[in-house]
Formats: sequence, structure tokens, C-alpha cells
Amino acid sequence: MAWDPTTSLEALAAAGVALWTWCPAENAIRFTGATRALGLGPLAPECTPAAFSALAMPQDRALAEQLFRQQDEGAEIALRMRMRGGEACLWRGVWLEDGLRAAGVVAVESRFGGAGKDALTGLLDRRSFLIRVAEALIHPGDYELVVADLDRLRRLNEALGHDRADLVLAALAARLASAFPDDCAAARIGEDEFAIIIRSGPVRPSDQMRGALEQPLRVAGFDIYPTLSIGAVRAEGGPDAPDAAELLRRAELAVEQAKTVGRGGAAAYGRALESDSLSRLAMESDLRNAFVRGEIEPHYQPIVNLETGAVAGFEALARWRHPKRGLVAPDEFLTLAGEMGLMNDLGVLMMRTASRQLTEWIGRHPAAANLFVSVNLSTGEIERHGLVQDVARIIKEAGLRPGALKLEVTESDIMRDTNRAASTLQALREAGASLALDDFGTGFSSLTYLARLPFDTLKIDRYFVLTMTQDEGSAKIVRSVVALGRDLSLEVVAEGVENAGLAEQLMSVGCHYGQGFGYAPALAAQEAEVYLHESLADGYAPIKARSR
Repeated sequence: MAWDPTTSLEALAAAGVALWTWCPAENAIRFTGATRALGLGPLAPECTPAAFSALAMPQDRALAEQLFRQQDEGAEIALRMRMRGGEACLWRGVWLEDGLRAAGVVAVESRFGGAGKDALTGLLDRRSFLIRVAEALIHPGDYELVVADLDRLRRLNEALGHDRADLVLAALAARLASAFPDDCAAARIGEDEFAIIIRSGPVRPSDQMRGALEQPLRVAGFDIYPTLSIGAVRAEGGPDAPDAAELLRRAELAVEQAKTVGRGGAAAYGRALESDSLSRLAMESDLRNAFVRGEIEPHYQPIVNLETGAVAGFEALARWRHPKRGLVAPDEFLTLAGEMGLMNDLGVLMMRTASRQLTEWIGRHPAAANLFVSVNLSTGEIERHGLVQDVARIIKEAGLRPGALKLEVTESDIMRDTNRAASTLQALREAGASLALDDFGTGFSSLTYLARLPFDTLKIDRYFVLTMTQDEGSAKIVRSVVALGRDLSLEVVAEGVENAGLAEQLMSVGCHYGQGFGYAPALAAQEAEVYLHESLADGYAPIKARSR
């Protein structure tokens, strides 16, 4: 059936939806569709802004004026208004043609999917929250918009699985809804972000939110202790109130500031944060150029054979040598690289550079012919199209023996799609890479699949190694992982070896390799070669004495 104008009008009317266009130059707003059902009948098909405002409910006339406020092309419109004799309607649209006109749709609020509710929590979604913020700020008074970011949601997803982590989010949402009155418009505005808008009062809403949400809860047999990073911004309602989206941006900027102090931080918006934000933009530009200028380089942490004391290999860890700031903290630029979508580029760079470096070392030190280098695959990289081909090409170009390039994969990456991961891992083995399962012992599903996945190495998380002398539970986990590795013919590497005492304890339970600051931190390539040379000359890698 052809969609002629008559058919389109009938469809709109049947759906209870109307289209609108607003042309400031003509001082006219036009309607098409279910105008009568929406309370717009007296205005259709065309009216002036004055007539439109006159038909709006008195308390919503300030919102009506916002509809006619001219904006730049691409600016979105999202309002919730009632016309006389009609139900509450949502107006959504966008400014077009260099801001010469705006167009959009209007429908009864319940017509929009889920009535603007987040499907998981039942709270308002981000768009509906912005509408409610705009409504609140129409009225004079002092307001505070608060955003709370759940710390370490990714870690919860890895440890509990997405379904159980969703239970945590749903429980926190229920607490938020019960802690504040309905007019505070409790919302879930992001995967791990909650927000409210509230009139300022004697109790700080950020403290009230923390008190409500940072209570322990039990999910699937596990005790969870949530912590929040909270940002807040104050605003005065009335004719000069800030735009709702701008106010939310300021609160989220404060959240980012709160995160810099660690878990459970809090910050209030201030002009200084805008300068920090501009600094971040500069950092993003610098990081993108760093790949071109060769400022990203591997540093190498020794991995030592515990039985012989010889250096067996190195783990290559990314470092950014900024021309003005020096070495940038890895947590700072790796997070930024992830947000900018640069992690795949970083992975290829690290594999290529580390493989070439290993070839050079072996060429200059024939006694180290069996040396290997480990490179971490970033989150999701195992699913990247072209990974296997890149690895095969890098190994061939560097002239490495099979297994000399070891790729470290986290359990969370495997558990997203185990069958696909198994296929990719097998292809990587066939391409000449060896494979290590990183941070083993921190998840819950590895044992189910470990026997059929083509790993040759397990890496014990450093937490268990560091605490094994004080915590019998950690010691049992270390012994169990070592025994499991030997039963499955897998080599075991213990991270976090800080001193000779830990090395001896690991060796006594049969652990193959150790890695940690007890031997050396991650070293620049030249320093790592000096360390290798001296270890070869002495016959063993030096290690710090037993801690007291």
C-alpha cells in the first residue's frame, strides 16, 4: 500500500500522535494528526505562540515559552505540558536548518514507551528526568541536583554476572525511591548512575542519598557493600534558571571529580571543574597524538622461575611518556584510552613493540633463547575482528618461536561467550601465541570451562599472594590453584611476589613462576635488558629479603 499524505494522517490519528512544526520567521506553529484528542483542536491546523500559551494550563505556560525559544541546529526539545481539557503530553523534537525551524511529535505521556521509565528499576529514564528537572526549575526557589555513580559496577558484573548485578541496581533503585518524595524525580540516568532533583533544605541530599544507598545488601548469597561517587550542583529556579541538560552536565562533571579521590568520594560543582574539563580535552588530544609520536611504550616486569631463580620472561605493560608531564599514571591514561576507543590500537602497538624487543634481546643474549613476553588483551579485544590475523603477522614479522608471545586474557572476557572465546583462543594458539588466564581465582566460572580452553598458563591474582601469610583462606586458594594447574598440565604464575619469604612459600607448594616488586617493577626496555644481562651473569634474578 502506498503511503500518501491521507494515509499518513490516518495513521497518526489512529496512534493518538500529532506532528508539529514551529517557524519563528512566520510566527506560526502548525499541527497535523490527532490534535483533538491531545487538546490541540482549537489551535489546529495553525496558530501563533500567543494563542498556544493561552490554551496551556497556567502552571505550564513557562514551559510553553521554552518550546518557542530559538536554539541552534540539532538542539533537542523535550517538554511535558498540559493543554486545557487535555491530558499531560510529552513534546519532543529538534531544531533544524541552522535553527530556522523546529519539528517533532506530541503524544499523551503514556504513549511513549514505558512512560519514560527505566525498564530495570522503574525509575525515570534520563530523558524523562530532564523533562522533570525543567518542570521543577520553572518555579522559583533553590534546588539541588544530585548524581550518584555506583563504584565498581564492572567488578560486580565480573564477579556476580550481569543478572545478579542487575539485582543490586534494582535494590538500590528501590532504596532511592523510598528515601525521597515523588516530586524529587528519582531516576536512573546511566548504567550505574542515579539522580534526583530536590529543593534545598536543612538536610544535604547527597548525605541523605549516601545514607540510603550505602547500606549492605545480600544478593545470591553474597554480602555487597555499595559505595557511591556523588556529585551535586545547586541552581535557582525561575525565569533565569539554567537549562536542565546543562545542569545535569555540571553534576556529572562533579561526579568525575569525586572519583579522583577514590571510592565513596563526593564533590560539588564549581567553575574550577570547567578548567579541569578543558584540561581533559587537551589530554584526549595529546593521547591521540601520542600514538603517532611514539610516546606509548612498553615497560617490562620480570617473570622469574621460582625453582631456578632465572628470568623466564617479561610482562609488557603500557606506559605513556608525555613530553611535558613525564610518565602519566597508567590508570589515568588507560581509562581515557578506553573511553576514546583506542584500546585495540594500543593492543596492536604493545604486541608489535614487545615482540620486536624480545627478538632483539634474544639476538644479543643467546642464553635467553627461551625467553617469552606477555601482553594483556584489553576488555573485549578477544572479540575483535582481525585479532588472530594481527597476532599471526606480528609473530611472523618478529621471527619469534611458537609460544614466545604470550597473550593474557581475563575470565570476564571469556565468560561473555565461551564458545566463541574457545574458537578464538584455539586460533590464537595455532597462530603461534601461548595463552594465560589472568587474575585466576577472582571469578566464579573458570573451573567449568578451564579444562576445554587452550590455556597453558594460570596467573594467580596478587591479592591472594600478598595476603597468604596472614590469611589462611588466601593460602588455601593459592595451594588449590597451583595443584589445579599441575593436574591440568598448566604453568602457574603468582603475581604480587614482594619478597623472598613469599617466593619461598610459593616454591614450597610447587608454583612455577613469580612476578612482583620483590624482583623488580616494570622497567623501561633498556633497564629491563640490564636486569636480564645481570641475571644471566649471576645465574639468578635478585629478590628483596624477607619482610619483617
